[in-house]
Amino acid sequence: MAAPRYAPEFTAGQTPAYESPQYVPGSWKPGRKGEIEGRQPAGRRLGYQGPDQGFVLKIAAALRPEIKVQSGENIDDAIRGSINIALRRASLYGRAPVVHDLRLALTIWGWLDSSPPAELVAARKALFAGVSHVTAHYGEGRHIADLVPEATLRMTPEAARNAMPASWRALTGS
Repeated sequence: MAAPRYAPEFTAGQTPAYESPQYVPGSWKPGRKGEIEGRQPAGRRLGYQGPDQGFVLKIAAALRPEIKVQSGENIDDAIRGSINIALRRASLYGRAPVVHDLRLALTIWGWLDSSPPAELVAARKALFAGVSHVTAHYGEGRHIADLVPEATLRMTPEAARNAMPASWRALTGS
């Protein structure tokens, strides 16, 4: 095959502009001290790992106007507790959180309902109080996420909405 006219031609005294190095290093292998081998560790207070979990904060900001709190409740507590549930649901599927994860979490605790049952309001007031202060109440937030049965987390948001408010105890694990 002929070379194009603009390709340089090297004579005996000239050297090309690039040469391969004499030594080629070996391929990279993970061997750092903090490297996790195998699956992520699981256990008490370790949470539920998944990719791009910070995206749930953007989703929560978009859903914030839909959240309805009763007197004595804090919208930030409702969001933070529901975020924990949403992240657990997303990690079950091994993906980043999506709007359906957070919508399901908000639905089962009645945060999207304008008139939830009084027993549900009393239960969530006790559980969600102060959860928005993550550093002081991390354990309580984990507890909220751990309460919800896996069967509920695998439901569609529509199925959860249809089961509410009659089955809120079964859906939340309370």
